[in-house]
Amino acid sequence: MVSSLEPHEYDLEPACISLVCPTCRTWVPINKPETLRPKLVPHHTETAGAEDAVRCPGSHRLVVIDVDVERWRRRLTEGVAETDGRRSNRVVRKPKTGSVPAVMQMVSTLVDDKTARKLDEAHVRGCRDCSSGTESRCADGRRLAQLAAHTKRVGPARRKQQMELEDWNDRREWGLRLLHEQQWDRVSGPVADADLQRVRDALAALIKTLNPAKPDAPQLTDWERADLMSAITLLAVQEEQLSR
Repeated sequence: MVSSLEPHEYDLEPACISLVCPTCRTWVPINKPETLRPKLVPHHTETAGAEDAVRCPGSHRLVVIDVDVERWRRRLTEGVAETDGRRSNRVVRKPKTGSVPAVMQMVSTLVDDKTARKLDEAHVRGCRDCSSGTESRCADGRRLAQLAAHTKRVGPARRKQQMELEDWNDRREWGLRLLHEQQWDRVSGPVADADLQRVRDALAALIKTLNPAKPDAPQLTDWERADLMSAITLLAVQEEQLSR
């Protein structure tokens, strides 16, 4: 009987009716609470994902909901008020923290509406409670249904925002490219003149080495003269290209 538990050990809100299992002391949803024979959903004694999990003996336990929702809320409020009355009046200032987004909001940013719908459909096919054809669903099924509905509702706005962001990125990239071209146009002339002068200076130095002005200058070997001629030819081609 639900009345035998403490008010903080069960939740009678219609969206998530659940209680603390008397056997394993973990929170477990109540299946089909609107019927005459509501039961605790099957659950394990270990944490989710544990290997060789053992089903709790409290699974499928009949639950007698003999507490009115308003009466439960009143008892819960009275208990909180009594606890607050026993607390010290000394004010302890705590640092302000930012509001934490709801789990549904965090998860919905990771999946789109199509993925959420596929997850919900896959769960319905594999869940005995959700595939029974009734409107009653297990806790995971309700969460997936809420996720699918939420992503479907915000999907068009999210896609529109994504398109606007991509369009803004395209326009920004085009603007940066145009700015780079304009900046290059302003300096391309002096840069070309500097390159041409550098090639001409190097060419003049090689020609001077090939034909020294002093008669007593050291004579070049055939290999050195051939290397100089190759370098002079390459610089002459570069000068012609830069002069166009």
